[in-house]
Amino acid sequence: MNNIDLKLNLAKLTEGEKIEMKKLGILSEDNHLIGSVYPAVHSERPPIEKHAVHVPSVLNEAYTYQKPSSFSRALRLDFGEYKVLLVSGTASVNEEGKAEHIGDFRAQLWRTYRNITNLLEAEGMSWHDVVRTTNYLRDIERDYEDFNKIRTSFFQWLNLDPLPASTGIQVRLCWETLLVEIEVYAICKLIK
Repeated sequence: MNNIDLKLNLAKLTEGEKIEMKKLGILSEDNHLIGSVYPAVHSERPPIEKHAVHVPSVLNEAYTYQKPSSFSRALRLDFGEYKVLLVSGTASVNEEGKAEHIGDFRAQLWRTYRNITNLLEAEGMSWHDVVRTTNYLRDIERDYEDFNKIRTSFFQWLNLDPLPASTGIQVRLCWETLLVEIEVYAICKLIK
């Protein structure tokens, strides 16, 4: 990702893009790419420790998709005695980067829970550390009843009490084949 010109076709930039990229310092006045002036880590103050979370046995990395995406599956932040896990929107995607259970909302939801469970476990966490979920459904009117039944059953099976804070939103997901996607925020105290 350090060579921006590998992803941008300069000849296809709109005039608006050129204006904004010049103001960001990415393009020169004569429309040539300028090397980054930003160091990988800033020196004025130490950054919060961030660690990408990987679980290739069940879920591939977004940048390996046929149409690469620029995000981490999950990011762990370290705050002294606590760690926070931010799980990106996760769906029914397998280790080969392909959608699983096309057309089957209920199976997609269970696969999504499996993917998230494995991301949590990779950091020594569980659903008991989850404090918030954001749930994106392609068709909330059609699928919410099934979603709520499965979520309730899964959370009861896990003996979650209290339940995580939650929001449900109807959205158009990034792939037409995906029917549900979930973001998770988890926090736990480090064991010493």
